[in-house]
Amino acid sequence: MRFENAYLPAGGYWTSPFCKWQGSLGTLHPVKFPADLTQKGLAARGIEASELDSLVFGWTIPGKRIFYGAPWMAGLIGAPGITGAMISQACATSAAAVAHAAAQLEAGGAAATVVITSDKCSNGPHIAYPNPAGPGGKPDSEDWVWDNFSFDPWAKNSMIQTAENVAKEAGITREQMDVLTAHRYQQYAQGIENGLQKRTMLSPYEINPSGRRVIGTVEGDEGIFPTTTEGLAKLRPVMPEGTITFGSQTHPADGAAGCVVATKERAKAWSGGDEPIQILSYGIARVEKGFMAKAVVPAAQRALDAAGIGIKDCAVIKTHNPFAVNDIYMARELGIEAESFNNNGSSLIFGHPQGPTGLRLIAEGCEEARINNGGYVLFAGCAAGDTAAAVVLKV
Repeated sequence: MRFENAYLPAGGYWTSPFCKWQGSLGTLHPVKFPADLTQKGLAARGIEASELDSLVFGWTIPGKRIFYGAPWMAGLIGAPGITGAMISQACATSAAAVAHAAAQLEAGGAAATVVITSDKCSNGPHIAYPNPAGPGGKPDSEDWVWDNFSFDPWAKNSMIQTAENVAKEAGITREQMDVLTAHRYQQYAQGIENGLQKRTMLSPYEINPSGRRVIGTVEGDEGIFPTTTEGLAKLRPVMPEGTITFGSQTHPADGAAGCVVATKERAKAWSGGDEPIQILSYGIARVEKGFMAKAVVPAAQRALDAAGIGIKDCAVIKTHNPFAVNDIYMARELGIEAESFNNNGSSLIFGHPQGPTGLRLIAEGCEEARINNGGYVLFAGCAAGDTAAAVVLKV
């Protein structure tokens, strides 16, 4: 899918810190929290909520009253006259939400849409489903987060099993994963040192769950551990006879992110004198059962083809990499070096709240390109159900 007239304002995106589940963001409401962050993000970029025509709300973990999510969110951010779609596509939610906003703009549906993405893996709901045929009418139930991490009802396996399947088929070793994981940690540390993350992250962020009293402040990401190849080598594989450890996979987290998708004219007016960022294309793909990490390759290739460029034309490449094996496989298949992308941070290290993960990576990728005189930015990442999505932008 190619877009011609969809843009982000330069700097027109924001993210919260990401906090490991059961951390500082764990008590916040999954609608009120991103609404508060969005108000702060819009204000910091000089965008009035009254100037927005539409809203897209992306999430994957339900919370109380989220049935009213999009119109409720619009009211909370100060735009009670608008509404829009709610998008839930597992780890591809951010890419799908941005693509939905861009497609709506292309069709003449809205000249300025705010995209809001959020998820809390902490304190996820335990859901009971009526089952009159159960013993004594006993309901069926699931723990929304944990049970879905652990079992794909179509492929009949856990997410980590899909990564092990790809590692085995492609001959990717435990040692290769450890080496790349340590490198990804160094890239993340570099992003803190050079200040890139602070260009998109609204921090310090005050924790105010009641709206009446601040009970804490988050200065930055929580749950990040110093990582070395020596330390990783000491960890046991998660699965018997497996290759993936808790070190070479991401961790569940809480967080939120947002952006504005607009016409070139509107985006330029909100770009502070810089050129707006063009959204060029979107690609989505699915591969065989139980091989989720593979899907990133065809999704990325479809987005690149729609944009009319090749992988080596990209100035910045960012991936959602829940497992180190994802990046090793993608690099091999697309003919690039795994160490050459995900500069300044990736979800393997800073965590994975699902809904906002991709948008944080898109934002940081755009800022990296802005610092380095522009160019094409590719975001690609896998998602549950052996799927993946990708977006190409031009800075």
